[in-house]
Amino acid sequence: MMRQYELVERVTSYKPNANEALLNKAYVYAMKKHGEQVRANGDPYFSHPLEVAAILTDLHLDEETIAVALLHDTIEDTDATRDEIDAMFGDRIGRLVEGLTKLKRIDLVSKKAEQAENLRRLLLAVSNDIRVLMVKLADRLHNMRTLHHVKPHKRGRISQETMEIYAPLAGRIGMQDLRDELEELSFKYINPQAYQTVTEHLAELAELNRPHIRSIIKELTGKLEAEGINATVTSRQKKAWSVFRKMEAKALGFEQLSDIFGFRVIVKSVEECYRALGIIHTTWAMVPGKFKDFISTPKQNDYRSLHTTVIGPGKQRVELQVRTREMQDINEYGIAAHTLYKDRESADQNESQVYATLRRTIEQLAEGNNAEEFLEHTKLELFLDQVFSFTPKGRIIALPKGATPIDFAYAVHTDVGNTCIGCKINGSTMPVITELQNGDEVVIIRGKAQTPPAAWESVVKTGKARSSIRRATREAMRKQYSGLGTRILERAFASAKKTFDRDSLKVALPRLARDSLDDMLTDVGRGELSSLDVIRAVFPDHQEERTTVKPKREEGWFNLRAGANMLFRLPGRDNNSRQRLREFARESRGDAIPIRGTGNELPVKYAPEGGAIPGDRIVGILEPGVGITIYPIQSPALAAFDDKDRWLDVRWDIEEGNKTRFPARIKAIAINEPGSLAAIAEVIANNDGNIQNLSMIRSASDFMNMLFEIEVWDLNHLTRIIRQLSSKPMISKVERIIG
Repeated sequence: MMRQYELVERVTSYKPNANEALLNKAYVYAMKKHGEQVRANGDPYFSHPLEVAAILTDLHLDEETIAVALLHDTIEDTDATRDEIDAMFGDRIGRLVEGLTKLKRIDLVSKKAEQAENLRRLLLAVSNDIRVLMVKLADRLHNMRTLHHVKPHKRGRISQETMEIYAPLAGRIGMQDLRDELEELSFKYINPQAYQTVTEHLAELAELNRPHIRSIIKELTGKLEAEGINATVTSRQKKAWSVFRKMEAKALGFEQLSDIFGFRVIVKSVEECYRALGIIHTTWAMVPGKFKDFISTPKQNDYRSLHTTVIGPGKQRVELQVRTREMQDINEYGIAAHTLYKDRESADQNESQVYATLRRTIEQLAEGNNAEEFLEHTKLELFLDQVFSFTPKGRIIALPKGATPIDFAYAVHTDVGNTCIGCKINGSTMPVITELQNGDEVVIIRGKAQTPPAAWESVVKTGKARSSIRRATREAMRKQYSGLGTRILERAFASAKKTFDRDSLKVALPRLARDSLDDMLTDVGRGELSSLDVIRAVFPDHQEERTTVKPKREEGWFNLRAGANMLFRLPGRDNNSRQRLREFARESRGDAIPIRGTGNELPVKYAPEGGAIPGDRIVGILEPGVGITIYPIQSPALAAFDDKDRWLDVRWDIEEGNKTRFPARIKAIAINEPGSLAAIAEVIANNDGNIQNLSMIRSASDFMNMLFEIEVWDLNHLTRIIRQLSSKPMISKVERIIG
């Protein structure tokens, strides 16, 4: 175990003016607090925070960060408190240590929920100070290095979490060496057999290619020196996880891989980077499509380098990376290579691009509706490779691989995404679900009043787009339910001969246990609060008027007092005839709720098994959490709804020239002969009907029962189709089916 003075010497070796007193105090405090605690392997527990601190000294981090590393488990695993740490080390260190403390004794429904909530807390702390993440990554790295001491059933879960969350986070802040080691250690436990196989193959290949690698380094160094460039050329071998991932993704065998070895050229300046690239390309033929310039267009984690692949000595493909020493440090150590990673208060003016990008990402992720949604979005944002697209003005938009113009629109601005109705890619109109490629120029076409379709959520790749679509969908639904609740209450108040007044409703909110008028209206629209309860809350002395109709037993008629005072017929117990709603007690009032179709200002859907079409007499049934379901008046399914508060007086309000189709079902009994189905389909098509589904039942050797689900404009349209089908000689019978 590293001694106290050794830790101080490590820090002062790269920061001579470091606060040694702070390091000594943190060392002694943490050692005393952890006391006789031991790790799974029997070592003193204090050895763990000490090793975490040692990892961070290798990255040349400041003494405050090293102190936080020593203290990071004290609040979680000892009797230390935040107040005590604040008093001894200051509020800033206390805040960092608390940001690294997991939730304890909290009532969460699943391990995934616990993981998600802990990650949310961690990343929100990271958005205030990047050092929280750097300590956490060092903590996870040491835990992974000692994972063999953990019980076998825990290794897989910890490794999977490391692979999905912490390794990509290390990559996002540019700490590539740390990411590589986390991935290698995770791979070892997630798939031990594959890890062993790939590792053995790589060792054999390294031994076999050693002379060839030396000759390439010698020849390349000589070519550059001859042109006056003093470069350092080194070789590198891909890691086992990187090789295995490529083999899986592209279904390749080990012997088919041509880029296991690569070479890195380190020069003094950016100008020399491009000169060296020119020398390489004029000496050896470049492989088309394999050149990438990350100097002029850096990655989001500040990674900069020139990448190329050439046909080198021996006619073999050779991968090359050309960069400066400064780029190399940033590419390996990421944000740790920057000097500006202090707390946000001191870094807002000129923080590194990588931290600024990460902080914006976290702030976007935090817009998720719950912890598990946050976890899902985090994986989406961190785990995917990138493509770079451009706005018409040349602004670069970095997106995950597989992203669409919808993701692009939301990356520009949430309002742009919410109003997106189309796009142009490189000047051509394309579907908004088109996968973007590097270098695409994207123009978003916007509408004035557009709500993003909920189906977009399954198409997009970025967490921001997904959360924005969910939020916009929720807001649109809430607006629809609020509008429906308003209409229901207006009609209920009118029926009760009361004045509908919003101010009166606000006064009644406490009696209804609702925080706002919008909440109350939404709950009425959702069917979670009855209009009668609202009337009674506003007018406590209100007595509901009851009207009764003496039932005619011989006919089985009973009254249901609904929004429209409807009568329907109940079938006799020994009668299998359809239950039918006979008539409204009176004609629908002029103030009935207008129905224009789906996708408008009300949450409307149509009954299954046939639906309703304009021209039908219709009834609205309020279904909690769903909205209004529209039934034809003759639907037997209406007999199942005996709650009068759920019945709504509705009417069609279809404008002339409306282009909305409505679902209907027709049943045809046709002669079983060649061409029958084609003739039926031809009639429907010639009459501008649209077949959505078809099921066929062979009822006899010479007849077929066919059930068509079609879309039509209105009742006249459906009637015309049925009439023309009936005139066909191969049709025995055709009728509309209403469930």
